[in-house]
Amino acid sequence: MPVLTKEQAKALLTKALSYSKAEQCEINLSGSDSGNVRYARNSVSTSGGISTNSLVVSSAFGKKLGVATINEFDDASLEKVVRRSEELAQLAPENPEFMPFLGPQQYGPDSPTFSEATAAMSAKERADAVQASLTQAKENKLTAAGFLSNSTGFSAMLNSKGLFAYYKATDVAFNITVRTEDGKGSGYATKGYNDFKKLNTKADTATACKKALASVTAKAIEPGKYTVILEPTAVAVMLENLFFDMDARQADEGRSSMSKPGGKTKVGEQLLDERVNIYSDPWNPELPTSVWSGDGRPQQKVNWIEKGVVKNLYSSRYWAQKTGIKAIPAPDGAIMLGGTKSLEELIKGTEKGILVTRLWYIRPVDPQTLLLTGLTRDGTFYIENGEIKFPVKNFRFNESPIIMLNNLEEMGKSERTVSAESNVNYLLPPLKIRDFTFTSLSDAV
Repeated sequence: MPVLTKEQAKALLTKALSYSKAEQCEINLSGSDSGNVRYARNSVSTSGGISTNSLVVSSAFGKKLGVATINEFDDASLEKVVRRSEELAQLAPENPEFMPFLGPQQYGPDSPTFSEATAAMSAKERADAVQASLTQAKENKLTAAGFLSNSTGFSAMLNSKGLFAYYKATDVAFNITVRTEDGKGSGYATKGYNDFKKLNTKADTATACKKALASVTAKAIEPGKYTVILEPTAVAVMLENLFFDMDARQADEGRSSMSKPGGKTKVGEQLLDERVNIYSDPWNPELPTSVWSGDGRPQQKVNWIEKGVVKNLYSSRYWAQKTGIKAIPAPDGAIMLGGTKSLEELIKGTEKGILVTRLWYIRPVDPQTLLLTGLTRDGTFYIENGEIKFPVKNFRFNESPIIMLNNLEEMGKSERTVSAESNVNYLLPPLKIRDFTFTSLSDAV
């Protein structure tokens, strides 16, 4: 099924809703068309396209809810899925946390999430982008493995109380790992955009190649506390654990780093360095996201951390009603204000330290302090007197993003990056951090 326009989606949802006999009914409709190319050992291994669509009906009688899903949209199938959701609702136990569906909402102007260039992206354009990447790897006598995908999708919802919402977006994602022939050097790069015209696979692969060639003769140095410069890709996997921890219910129930003894939270407290400002904004031109959340609540620009002070936590409608806080939905992306320096300028201003390209295999150690462990990979380098002197063997680290953001020395310019752990896009700066804790060496490249 092609991506539906706002009018087409509303017409289909209205037809499906007309079959409802429930006290309340809400229907969600989504679909996407995507294409991809995967390559390894310097040659394409797979290429294809995927088209998906789904209609989800939620029917409620009192606090009893039933949900049914279908991907056939003829009249008989629409009526059948509505009846099925009603049957399931009648069989379900009452949900004490059930919240009535929302009525009509006021959303802001459409966010610039849709790009015609990405929507029109052809198989040839994907192939040309991959060819540019492979040419870089082969010219440097390196072995590349990568993945390029683009998608165009929409989401819409309509309920029996008159709420209607629609959202259309495009996305292009690219990641590349480059290895030397002897397997001793590795480089990595990843990018994600709404607009395909912003993607430069040649330049991104060149960056990965440079790191791979430079990391061949890695030396082992003693683990310990070091000044580090984390590139945005490394920053993302640390800070997203902080973002994920900003749930009001978890904080109130004592289950997160935002919790305080006695059932209180850290909202209003100075938690981080005063230079730390983290917010979300659906209309940010570099990181646009949907103007409505999954349950229909409007998304707004929200300051989560301002000058190091926790300003807001996100919450479900049920928990907000129970506790009397504002029901702010979780954001689809996060932005951290940065400084004015480039990554190269941060390196130049470092007397001694370690440059980290990427962190991976992140696992929690202590939820209360948000202590995490993981590994460096794909290019780790020793800095001395403002220059990269030599590559170093990878480390295991034990560090908390909260401690990390209290040991902040400098920030570079914010840029759009992708978390290698969650594939979520963020707008983050490279960070220079003192006393980052490396606990042991790793033989991984």
